[in-house]
Amino acid sequence: MSLDFDSFVLAAATADLFAEPAAREHADAIEFRMDLADDHLDALEASDGDLPILATNRAAWEGGEWDEDDAERLEVLAETTAFEAVEAIDVELEAILDDELDTDAVLETARERDVSVVVSAHDFEGTPPRGELVSTLTEASKYGDVAKLAVTAESKADTIALLSATEQLEYHGDTVATMAMGEVGSHTRAVAPIYGSKIGYAPVDPDEATAPGQYDLETLSDLLTRLGVRD
Repeated sequence: MSLDFDSFVLAAATADLFAEPAAREHADAIEFRMDLADDHLDALEASDGDLPILATNRAAWEGGEWDEDDAERLEVLAETTAFEAVEAIDVELEAILDDELDTDAVLETARERDVSVVVSAHDFEGTPPRGELVSTLTEASKYGDVAKLAVTAESKADTIALLSATEQLEYHGDTVATMAMGEVGSHTRAVAPIYGSKIGYAPVDPDEATAPGQYDLETLSDLLTRLGVRD
């Protein structure tokens, strides 16, 4: 079964699936950061949580900790789609556009097993011009069910550009997830859903944030409720 992104999904990020019960009160899904975990497939086998899982096996070159062979990384990610609890996977746009990597096999496997695909892009250096943000999200939308873009905000203008791009893509019918990393952009994690972003991320353990500027899970859930994004 695929994860439904027609409405907003708050994903609790963790490398420990046994932490899932602690997320149930506030989260709609678990983002399982496989690149941060040991024995990731065994962990999925042993998992019996209630929340659907978004499996992410992030490459080191995209801010993760998987620094081994990319082909193996993608094979492991494809294997996760066989688990009933895994309803979505995250695949980097850069990997999809790399002719040397066989991401088609991962995407096809996900489709065959009715698993949603989040196609992601991250910029840890800054925020590109608005037109480039729109182009990246548009490109990612060609390959996945959700186009995810995380940038690093250095000014309020950066956050405005991201929110504007989000609204444009949402207006044209694309499903996107956007956020600005860093202190300046932290508020976008709460307000981007108002402009059309369909996924929010927060760590199960506040001391184990998976990206700069993340709110803890309870705080983000409360903010989203106050803003009318979640019930």
